[in-house]
Amino acid sequence: MKIHEYQGKEILRNFGVPVPRGIPAFTVQEAVEAAQKLGGPVWVVKAQIHAGGRGKGGGVKLARSREETIAEATRMLGMNLVTHQTGPEGKIVQRVWIEKGSDIARELYLAMTVDRVSGKPVMMASREGGVEIEEVAEKTPEKIFKETIEPCLGMQPYQARNLAFKLGLEGTQVREATKIILGLARCFMECDCSIAEINPLIVTTEGNVKALDAKINFDDNALYRHKDLEELRDLTEEDAKEIEAS
Repeated sequence: MKIHEYQGKEILRNFGVPVPRGIPAFTVQEAVEAAQKLGGPVWVVKAQIHAGGRGKGGGVKLARSREETIAEATRMLGMNLVTHQTGPEGKIVQRVWIEKGSDIARELYLAMTVDRVSGKPVMMASREGGVEIEEVAEKTPEKIFKETIEPCLGMQPYQARNLAFKLGLEGTQVREATKIILGLARCFMECDCSIAEINPLIVTTEGNVKALDAKINFDDNALYRHKDLEELRDLTEEDAKEIEAS
């Protein structure tokens, strides 16, 4: 089961992962009110669909004024957003996420999934954040760092620190990233995820580390253990045949 970015960020926040402040909006008026509540001077208007590549498709835009927020929310809500993951048919945007802007110094990548060979969870990290990780894996696989996790032990602090150092972080950033990595690992294990991804994980110009995006998918076979997570399901984003099959 897939969920929206803003829902994933709320889950990550519950596991101690810092994320930018934001508010979901289903109408243009709600988007304007969200921007006012968050405070400026810059906001990010992000279309919420179950697909990646939203930025290239025009689904992620900066807004530097109330007027720009109105313009972007008006354009996105109801639009048919086509990305490389939606296929040519695209997806209709029914909600947007209004987020307080972040000053970005570096973009990194962090994700946990299950290794198909070992059958064990693996945490992956890369200095190449903000791009398609499949492209990095294909062209420069040496830029992806991995730590295999023993399911009975969970991710160990030393493994998280190893990845933080390999990401080129220093000082307090290592401590912040270690906490984030361990939080992402706990989220993955405790919520029965099939993937938990932060792309990008950013370092701000002030030197703080936080999750600028969140992609969390859950194992459908384990949803019976998580009724609260099942409530996050958005049937409008799913194929009718898949809904019937489930």
